[in-house]
Amino acid sequence: MRLWDAATGAALQTLKGHSSLVSSVAFSPDGKQVVSGSYDRTVRLWDAATGAALQTLNNHSSYVSSVAFSPTASRSSLDLGDRTVRLWDAATGAALQTLNGHSLYVSSVAFSPDGKQVVSGSYDRTVRLWDAATGAALQTLKGHSSPVTSVAFSPDGKQVVSGSDDQTVRLWDVATGAALQTLKGHSSPVTLRRLLP
Repeated sequence: MRLWDAATGAALQTLKGHSSLVSSVAFSPDGKQVVSGSYDRTVRLWDAATGAALQTLNNHSSYVSSVAFSPTASRSSLDLGDRTVRLWDAATGAALQTLNGHSLYVSSVAFSPDGKQVVSGSYDRTVRLWDAATGAALQTLKGHSSPVTSVAFSPDGKQVVSGSDDQTVRLWDVATGAALQTLKGHSSPVTLRRLLP
């Protein structure tokens, strides 16, 4: 991985350690750490200023396709592999929660703006909402006819958006799970799904 100065384009750091493709990266809310997920089945935490490796989180049965930091607690990082979503303590590497429910590979994850919920999208064509503190499943959102490749919360945390290989974008109500809009017009997948290892 490489870190760059956005203003000048200068290369700041080269982060080495993964033994296969890096599939996802994210900054901590304070910008001091970077988390990365890889096809080598690990999640790694890095010091953004020095490039030093801080943690290596293992125990994945498959590649890690998406990583994110909680916006409200930089100690909590989120990653996923196989059919699960996993929450980790970024400072200690301790596993906090394993979120089970998807029947196929998870492709994308995101925290709500308040850090209290997690949304995940999967090849099983569903979007799922989870309680970040307890790991409880809150909603299963169904409607896509192909793998869900991207998910995100609205800035106010009241809606979720999902993109799919079915060429649609869908808006959902977080509180009720109701489908609000189906946005059509793309002539190919909204985001291309990652290749399975």
